Amino acid sequence: MDGETIVRALHVLGVVLWIGGVGFVTTVLLPGIRNSQAPGERVAIFERMEHRFANQARATTLLVGATGFYMVVVWDLWGRFTDPAYWWMHGMVLIWVIFTVMLFILEPLFLHRFFVERAVKEPKTTFAMVQFLHWVLLMVSLIVLVGAVVGSHGG
Repeated sequence: MDGETIVRALHVLGVVLWIGGVGFVTTVLLPGIRNSQAPGERVAIFERMEHRFANQARATTLLVGATGFYMVVVWDLWGRFTDPAYWWMHGMVLIWVIFTVMLFILEPLFLHRFFVERAVKEPKTTFAMVQFLHWVLLMVSLIVLVGAVVGSHGG
């Protein structure tokens, strides 16, 4: 097995764990909390459960970013960013930037506190907002993921 194969495998592994985790949180964890908890308790319970996944998401976004950057640099893929047929390259970078900024900057600095404080005043709408934002991020991520798989295999 050569280095190229290992880097690609690590990149895909990181994407599967990261976006798969987002899928689980969005389609299983959040609806489960919504259906089993009182509105005033939902955000607090979500925060406790999601905290463990946040660490996994941080690690996998670092892995995906490092392997993705490695592939672009070592294989000189910069030209793909000027070709509209490779729209998914821009999409991958955009998704990575959004999640990286959220996980490493926004959440620790103020987003976590914002949602907890807002949930005290407006528990139902705060939880609905959390669910909506997760659905948006998941859908955009899956569109880009499908585009990347199809595009990287000649489609």
